[in-house]
Amino acid sequence: MNKRKRFLFVSPHPDDAELAIGGTILKLKKQGHKVFLADLTSGEPTPYGTEEKRKKESMAADRILKIDRRYNLRLENRYLFDDLRARRLLAEKIRLIRPDILFCPFDADAHPDHVSASRIAEAARFYAKFSKVRMKGKPHYPPLLLYFFPSHLRVFPKASFFVDISLEFKAKMKAVRAYRSQFVDNPNNRFVFDYIESMNEYFGHLIRSRYAEPLFSREVLKLDDLSSLL
Repeated sequence: MNKRKRFLFVSPHPDDAELAIGGTILKLKKQGHKVFLADLTSGEPTPYGTEEKRKKESMAADRILKIDRRYNLRLENRYLFDDLRARRLLAEKIRLIRPDILFCPFDADAHPDHVSASRIAEAARFYAKFSKVRMKGKPHYPPLLLYFFPSHLRVFPKASFFVDISLEFKAKMKAVRAYRSQFVDNPNNRFVFDYIESMNEYFGHLIRSRYAEPLFSREVLKLDDLSSLL
C-alpha cells in the first residue's frame, strides 16, 4: 500500500479493538494511514468502571495508538442489538469516514454484544452505499471487510492471514493497560495481559515472528506482489 488509505475499526466497547488488533492499528499509523475507531457502546456499566473513567481511558489509548478520531454511537451496552437504528448510525459513520477497509469482530464469540457488532457492521457496510435515503453523507461501500478475533471465546477460527506486530506489541500492551478500570482495578480480569501476550506470541510463531494478530476475510483477497508473502 503506497497510497495513504483510510481504515475504520468497529468495536462493540472501548478496549475491544485495542485487545484484538491494537498492533495492526499501530502498524497502519506507522505507515502513514488514517485510522478511525467507532465504539458502538460506552462499555458501561462494569464493576469498576464509570462512563467518565472509560472516556478518559479510551482517550489515553487513542494517544498511544495515534488514532485519528474515535466515535461513540452510544448504543446500549450489554443489550447491543442488530436493528435498523444501529445499522443506520454506523452506516452514516461509514459514509462520513469513507474507509478503504472496514474492520469488525468475528461473529463467533461468547459475548452477545460482539456477535451483534459483527451483524451491525455487515449490514451497515451495505446500507452505506444506498442512494436516495435520509442518511448523512454520500454513498460509500468499503471494498473490503475484515474480521478480528475478540477474546471471550477460547476458540480461534482459522485466520485468513496474520499481521506481524513484533515491533508494535509493547505499545499495544500499553494501550490495553490504559483501561485500568477493566484490567487492573478488576482482579478477575488481570489475567488478560498474560493471555494476550501468549496468544499473540503463538500467532507470531505460526508466521516465524515474535508476535502477530490474526484477521479473517469471507471474500477473496487480492495480492499484487508475491514477495509480500516471504
